Amino acid sequence: MKRNSTILLLLFACVLSSTALAQNAEPVVAGSDIAVTNTGSGKVKGYIHNGIFTFKGIPYAKADRFMAPEKPTPWTDVRSSKTYGPVCPTDPTLTVNDEFEFAFQHDLGYQNEHCQSLNVWTQKLNDGKKRPVMVWLHGGGFTAGSSIELPSYDGESLAKKGDVVLVSVNHRLNILGFLDLSAYGDKYKGSANAGLLDLKLALQWVHENIAQFGGDPDNVTIFGQSGGGGKVTSLMNAPSVKGLFKNAIVESGSYITNFNEKPVTQKVAAALLDELHLQPAQVDSLQKIPYDILNEAGKKAMRKVAADLRKEGKGINGWGPALDGDFLPYQPSDPMAKELSKNVPLLVGTTKNEFAAFMPANKNQTMDDLKASLQKRYGDKTDAFMAAVKTAYPTVSTPGGYTDIEFNFRTLAIKQANEKAVSGAAPVYMYLFTWQSPVNGGMYKAMHCMDIAFQFNNIARCQEMTGGGKEAYALADKISSAWINFARTGNPNTPSLPKWSAYTAENGATMILDNQCVLKNHPDDELLKIVASATPKP
Repeated sequence: MKRNSTILLLLFACVLSSTALAQNAEPVVAGSDIAVTNTGSGKVKGYIHNGIFTFKGIPYAKADRFMAPEKPTPWTDVRSSKTYGPVCPTDPTLTVNDEFEFAFQHDLGYQNEHCQSLNVWTQKLNDGKKRPVMVWLHGGGFTAGSSIELPSYDGESLAKKGDVVLVSVNHRLNILGFLDLSAYGDKYKGSANAGLLDLKLALQWVHENIAQFGGDPDNVTIFGQSGGGGKVTSLMNAPSVKGLFKNAIVESGSYITNFNEKPVTQKVAAALLDELHLQPAQVDSLQKIPYDILNEAGKKAMRKVAADLRKEGKGINGWGPALDGDFLPYQPSDPMAKELSKNVPLLVGTTKNEFAAFMPANKNQTMDDLKASLQKRYGDKTDAFMAAVKTAYPTVSTPGGYTDIEFNFRTLAIKQANEKAVSGAAPVYMYLFTWQSPVNGGMYKAMHCMDIAFQFNNIARCQEMTGGGKEAYALADKISSAWINFARTGNPNTPSLPKWSAYTAENGATMILDNQCVLKNHPDDELLKIVASATPKP
């Protein structure tokens, strides 16, 4: 009897708790006169969720295939903007790795070439307050992805916590965004960087409209992870975008060190016409060919040109930013390019494991097996390598901990930080995210994309990836606060973190983001030197 009474009391407590939670939750508010504001193209109507005004799928541009974008056609009625807009077409997803899809929880959306839309989250509308604006550029390289791809991209939590205006953007990708048809007529002069021109118009839209959403058009931070970081880097090199953003964050995306040059991009276009049996005079036919046929032909053309270039000891970066002499007139290494962004504060970093976390682990490997394997690459430097790993990452204790560290992205981030620190008047801040996810036996580690949930303060939406434990919430509070402060002031310092010194090549100041955050100078310098000395030169 006593046991039954205890169970009833527990059930009663659960009911009370659930009722209290329901009463404290803020309901969705939507209606004909709810969350309505003006844009330069017409009025839009969103909804309110958890006190945040939310707008989705607002058109910021329009464009025919391969053409430069222009402002969208105005509308007269109030445009309902409650659901995400279309995503750029890309290769179909035919299969997934179940273990990793469990962590990522992708939302592939619906595809349409007319994908130039954006999403906005804000605390207030038209209140005259100048909130920092954070414009998120999604990952997926320059070929895939979207603003809705991952649950971590949702801007509600960051807008609520930091009183910032969060904007995320869809734009043209792959062959639709980066096929260089400039050799076939002036109307195609923007085709080589059409996807980046979309982002330029998105930033212009922000500059012209964001005050209506409570944001400050003169305090815009662009930030992105992986391919999004590459887009941030590209925009920092674009003269016509100068002044449309104030701060920049590159997350695991410092890989854009050079742009494809015009002779190469024009070869791809010529190879595409050959693949489709079209003459140069028939180039306009490309505008009507179904996307799947165009996409496959484009991939074949790209492979053919890449193979020809390899014979000459050259390469191509695939679909992506091009040195077109107009939107991107300089290579990133050019002093003129560095001059463009010298006054833009930069926050840059990577995760400890990145793609190494995706590599299958040998669970039966012993330390002796590990050492024998390492000797094949590091030879007489094997002991020094292992010692350097322990210095950089003191908690490493298993054989896998010596081989799952990612070096390439980290090296490129340091390179970008070094060049920026030397050439710029604005500060650079470096981070290294090393927190290890406990989910699925720890297999995800600090993998590529892991840190996004922490930056957006979205642990609740990303429990499959992060576990949703107390440590994850605590670290997300610190990281998201740093990102918010950087957007507000160009400086990521926050009371919840140790003092974050600006990075220089001399001090190597790097904030280690983990359960115990600490600022270290050159935390893995010796390790990177050993790896570089053992890496075959191209």
